[in-house]
Amino acid sequence: MYFVPMLNLNDLILFATAVEHGGFAAASRRLGVPKSTISKRVAALEEELGVRLIHRTSRSFVLTDTGRDFHEHARAALIETEAAENAVRRRVAEPSGNVRITCGVPTAQDYLAEHLPALARAYPRLHVQLDVSDRRVDLVQEGYDIGVRSHFAPLPDSGLIQRQAFVETIVLVAAPAYLAERGEPQHPRELALHDGLLTGMAGNTLWTLSDDSGQRVEVEPHPRMTANEGRVLRAATVAGLGITVLPERMCRGELEDGRLRRVLPAWNAGRVTTTLVMPHRRGQLPSVRATVEFLIECFSKM
Repeated sequence: MYFVPMLNLNDLILFATAVEHGGFAAASRRLGVPKSTISKRVAALEEELGVRLIHRTSRSFVLTDTGRDFHEHARAALIETEAAENAVRRRVAEPSGNVRITCGVPTAQDYLAEHLPALARAYPRLHVQLDVSDRRVDLVQEGYDIGVRSHFAPLPDSGLIQRQAFVETIVLVAAPAYLAERGEPQHPRELALHDGLLTGMAGNTLWTLSDDSGQRVEVEPHPRMTANEGRVLRAATVAGLGITVLPERMCRGELEDGRLRRVLPAWNAGRVTTTLVMPHRRGQLPSVRATVEFLIECFSKM
């Protein structure tokens, strides 16, 4: 097996530029390459081909017939080379392949569901695989690219890349009918006289509230219902069973159409942060970076 020697692509570029700009001096100015270098490389090209491509004197620069034919094909080859390079760069630049995302059920329902179709339209060569589960997921061991995590306290330093997506205030809400029947509390202490729809385990009945001044107070409403799923609490609150605390966006529609009202609007029950986390190596992939930037842009408009 043997290889046929190929022409130097750089020599083709120097030759074509000299032809298209009318001489070595003009090509030198165009490319920033010394005139003598261009002249020597074109001479070497002619020697390699065994033909004269250019009749040149101190006053003239004229292609031979063979030179004209060679320039036509050389220029076509350079165009195809540029097109091949651009095709590769486009493929590298355009996100493609699989991106595995894991998140909890509320995050999928309330945040990702409306944005993933737009992501798919923006990057048609991207295949998003969303695993919705409330179990604890090890991104590295299980091969996930992105984890979407909602949390009240800062995430531990786990060696993962972290990108904060958004922060939501947790507000107190109740149905107008409930407030009309039981009265509207004017201070957090009065919540002890009200029915509370509680989040999490049945043993946790305290709400820690704070206001803009930094004042904090713990209150304990009468536990009427406990659930670890926000939509269940939202539906129970709309039904008039009591007062609950929810991320503001989760109940924004009900607040806007009047099915729910803010209770003690100067107070809140904390804030929940949603963060995108990625293993370091996976986070460097163009497909993963593009997905993260797209989602963060979407979340910033919520």
